[in-house]
Amino acid sequence: MSSLKVRTILVSQPEPKVENSPYHDLMQKHKVKVDFRSFIHVEGVSAKDVRAQKIDLSQFTAIILTSKNAVDHFFRVAEEMRYKVPEDLRYFCQSEAIAYYLQKYVVYRKRKIYVGQKDFADMSSLFKKYKDEKFLLPSSDQLNADIPQTLNNLKIDWTAGTFYKTVMSDLSDLADVYYDILAFFSPTGIKSLFKNFPDFKQNNTRIAVFGSTTQKEALEHGLRIDILAPTPDTPSMTMALEKYVAEVNKGK
Repeated sequence: MSSLKVRTILVSQPEPKVENSPYHDLMQKHKVKVDFRSFIHVEGVSAKDVRAQKIDLSQFTAIILTSKNAVDHFFRVAEEMRYKVPEDLRYFCQSEAIAYYLQKYVVYRKRKIYVGQKDFADMSSLFKKYKDEKFLLPSSDQLNADIPQTLNNLKIDWTAGTFYKTVMSDLSDLADVYYDILAFFSPTGIKSLFKNFPDFKQNNTRIAVFGSTTQKEALEHGLRIDILAPTPDTPSMTMALEKYVAEVNKGK
C-alpha cells in the first residue's frame, strides 16, 4: 500500500443523481475531491441490426429486463420497427428499480410485471412458474456469463438480442489531469483508459477495481491494484475507498 495521502479521486462513472450519495459522505468526512467521468457509454443498435440477428419481436410473449438501458433500448427498437407492444406482454425485471423505471413506458397497474430480488439467479422461480413463455432478453454486447447459464439450466425457450453496445468514451480532455485514485467498475473502463492514454504510467496513482472481471483486465494491463471491492468487509466501492483513504490519510 502506498503511504501517500489521498486528495483526489476520479470515479469512472456518471455522478450519482441523489443528494445523499455515499461519495458525498466520503468527500465531507475525509476532505477529498471526488470527480466523476464516464469512461464508457452506451450506444443503441439500429432496428436493422436487430433484425439481422433474426429477431422478430412479435414472436415473444415475455421480456427479461436486467437494466434500465435494456428497458430504454427495447422500447426504442420496438418504435423503430413500428411494432405495437402488446398489452398482455409479460415483463420480468431483475430488480424493483428496473420495474419502477418501466413506468416510463407502460401503465404499471395494467401490465403483467414480475420482479426479482436483486441477483439474476433470484428470478429462477419466476421463470419456472412461466416456463411455457417465449422469452426475449434485450441486452448489451457484453452479457454477464451467469445469465445464459441460469436460463439454459432452466431449459426455457429464450433468445438473447444485442439492442445496445458498450463503447469507450473520448477522454482526451483528461490528458493533463492527475488523480491519486482511479476507480473502475468494468473491464471496458480499463480498456478505455489505455485506448485514450496508451502511454499511461501508474506511478503513484492508486487503482480501485470492482469485480473479478475488472480486476483481471487491470492485471492483464500490468496495473497494480491497491483497492478491491466487493469483499466481505467492503461490499461496495465507496466502502472500499473509505477504508483505504482512512488508513493512508491517518495522522497526515
